[in-house]
Amino acid sequence: MDLPQRMRAVEIREPGPPSVLQVCERPLPVPGPGELLIRVAAAGVNRPDCLQRRGGYAPPRGATDIPGLEVAGTLVAHGAGIDRPPLGERVCALVAGGGYAEYCTVPAPQCLPVPTGLSLTDAAAIPETFFTVWSNLFDRARLRQGEWLLVHGGASGIGTTAIQLGRAFGARVIATVGSAAKVALCERLGAERVVSYRTENFVDVVRELTAGRGVDVILDIVGGDYLEANIESLAVEGRLVVIGVLGGGKGTLNFGPLLYRRLTVMASTLRPRSVEDKAAIAAGLRQHVWPLLAARSVAPVVQETLPLAQAARAHEILESNAVMGKVVLVVEDAA
Repeated sequence: MDLPQRMRAVEIREPGPPSVLQVCERPLPVPGPGELLIRVAAAGVNRPDCLQRRGGYAPPRGATDIPGLEVAGTLVAHGAGIDRPPLGERVCALVAGGGYAEYCTVPAPQCLPVPTGLSLTDAAAIPETFFTVWSNLFDRARLRQGEWLLVHGGASGIGTTAIQLGRAFGARVIATVGSAAKVALCERLGAERVVSYRTENFVDVVRELTAGRGVDVILDIVGGDYLEANIESLAVEGRLVVIGVLGGGKGTLNFGPLLYRRLTVMASTLRPRSVEDKAAIAAGLRQHVWPLLAARSVAPVVQETLPLAQAARAHEILESNAVMGKVVLVVEDAA
């Protein structure tokens, strides 16, 4: 297959506001041993991209400085030591960077076939959120059928994924959001109760819904002063999983409730994890979640698509906190 020597990409000119995202020309990336080269049709936009743009989330050692943590497109080249999947296959992938570009390399174990019936645009909205939610809710917090799950930021990309997967695997889901439109979205996705945090206290709602018992698992992208309220909302042997700190990186923790209710507080970030870790998550998704995506029992929620050259506008939209689901950048001549 004839490939160009150079490609269009979006780079971060310097740390700062969305306007520092600029279209540039870069050499075509070359897949290393065990890697694949994807011709990108679409790339998901995520909060870590915005944090990297502001200078607060440097790429892992050896990763490109081009932002973008998830892509979908067509496989166009194999690195040494690998000959699968076949060239031309439609794939989506979790990457450590480089998604905002016409071509992107990825370790082969982090690449998955596009679920049957999904467009490349929708597929580009899957990897970052589905890898994150599967890893944290099911691998780490061990969410089980019949348990109560509280999802903060229910209308976000993470939140919409967590609500759907929680429901699909038999959990009872409560979500918190900030607007009536977001309440309606989360209800459509299967949340049993949606708390509008501007007018309601989620601790009170949890207490009422669970008859004072509390929830079993909380997935939190807020952090900050939610910590005390989260601890108060957990049932005996409950698990709090913190995966974001939109509300701040510090909170006050009273160890008393942790001791007498046997609570677990855990936290993680996905990007720096090893290829082996991400391969294990990918295997779990392919076995347990890909059939649900193919059956449309669960689906990525894409609010808006924009051309690659409008990456700055995509970041503005995401940081407005009005987004419901995901924003996706589309490479016009590859979609």
